[in-house]
Amino acid sequence: MHGDRKWILACAGPLALLAGGVLGAWAPADGASSNAGFLYGEVTTRSGKEYRGFLRWGTEESFWDDLFHSSKAELPYLDDLPEGERERSRRRSIRIFGHEISNEEGRGSRIFVCRFGDIAEIEVLHDERAVVHLKSKAAIEVHGYSNDVSGPVQVDDAEAGKITVEWDRIERIRFSAPPAAADPDVTRLYGSVETRAGVFEGFVQWDKQECTSADILNGESEDGKMEIPMGRIRSIERQSRRSSRVELSDGRVLRLEGTNDVNDENRGIMVEDRRFGRVTIPWEVFDKVTFSTAKGSGRGYGEYPALGPLEGSVTGKDGDKHQGRIVFDTDEEAGWEMLNGSNRDVDYDIPFALVASIERLDAGECRVALRTGEQVVLEDSQDVTDKNAGILVFTGGDKSRTYLSWSDVSRLDFNR
Repeated sequence: MHGDRKWILACAGPLALLAGGVLGAWAPADGASSNAGFLYGEVTTRSGKEYRGFLRWGTEESFWDDLFHSSKAELPYLDDLPEGERERSRRRSIRIFGHEISNEEGRGSRIFVCRFGDIAEIEVLHDERAVVHLKSKAAIEVHGYSNDVSGPVQVDDAEAGKITVEWDRIERIRFSAPPAAADPDVTRLYGSVETRAGVFEGFVQWDKQECTSADILNGESEDGKMEIPMGRIRSIERQSRRSSRVELSDGRVLRLEGTNDVNDENRGIMVEDRRFGRVTIPWEVFDKVTFSTAKGSGRGYGEYPALGPLEGSVTGKDGDKHQGRIVFDTDEEAGWEMLNGSNRDVDYDIPFALVASIERLDAGECRVALRTGEQVVLEDSQDVTDKNAGILVFTGGDKSRTYLSWSDVSRLDFNR
C-alpha cells in the first residue's frame, strides 16, 4: 500500500488543451452519425461467398473501440536482449491484472491487444490462428488466448439478412466504414458509472457483453423471471453480492437477482472513458450506472489513424537519457498497442498513443501521465511491475540499440 499514490490524479489543465490532434481524434462526438462507431466490413468465407454489413464478434464486440484479444505467435525482439534476459523472457509467465499466464513451450509469446478501429483486415489461418493486418501496414500472426480467434462472427447483410459464420469457415475479414444510410437498428449504451474508485463516463459494455439497446438484462424478480432490453433501463445499482436495484425508463423500480447480469458473478462493467481508454470495473467496486441517450455510437473507422512506432526518451536511474525508437517490455512497439495496469481494483487498457510519460515509482507501481491531462498510478500487471522484461531503445535508424532492465529505468517520455 502506498497511500494517496494509488488514487487517480485528475488534471484538466493546459495539457488537455494542448493535446490537439490526439484529443480531437479521441473524444466521442455527441453529434456523430448514429452508425459511425459500429463495426462494419466484408466477411469472405472458405466457400467463396462474401457477406457485407454490420459485424459482431459472437455476442460481444460491436464497435471500433472494442478490443481484439489474442496471443502473439512470435516475439521478434527476443534476440535483441542480453542472453541471460533472453532466457528469462522465454520462461517468464505473463502477469496481467493479477492473473498469471504461462508462456507456451517457453517461446516467449505475449498477449496481443488492439482496438478494432486499428485493424485493416484479419486473415484467418487454422487452429485458432490468424494474421492481423493493421492500418499501419504491420502484419502480426496471433493464436489462441481468447474467443476473438475462435468464436463466430455475426454479419447483418443488407441483402442476405443476418448470418452467423463460424470461425473455421472464415477466410478473411476486411473492415470499412459503414455507408451513411446503413441503419444498425439499435443504439449504443452510454452512461455514468459510479464506483469506489471514482466516476467513469462513456460507452458501456455490461457484464463484458451487453452494449446495445437491444441486448437483454436477465434477472429474477419477486414476480418471476425477467428479460429487459438494456435500452429500457435508466439505471442499475448494486445492492449486495446477490442483487441489484434496476430502475426502468418509465420510473418503475425492480429488485433483480439470480443471474450474472445482476449479482457478483458479473464479469465486469467496461467503460470507454475518453480520459483513459478502456476501463473494466469489477462487481465489488461497482456502485451504480446511470444511462444517457443521444450520445452517438463512438468514433468512426476513419478516425483511427495508422499509428506508427513508439519514439521518445528513456531516462535511467543513473540519469542518462537514451533517445530513439522504443520497444516497451520487449514487445510493445507501436501507438496502437496497450499499456495495462490496475488502480484501486479497476483495470485499465490504455493505448500507447494516449501515453505522454511513464514514471517508475518502485518495483510494483508506475505513474502514467496521459495526453488528455490525466494522471493515474498503475500496478498489478507485467507492464508496470518488476515483471516487465525491460526496454529497448533503437537509435541511428536502428543501427544500434540499448537495453535497460526495468530496475534500471526511471522514466519514459514519448513523442507525440
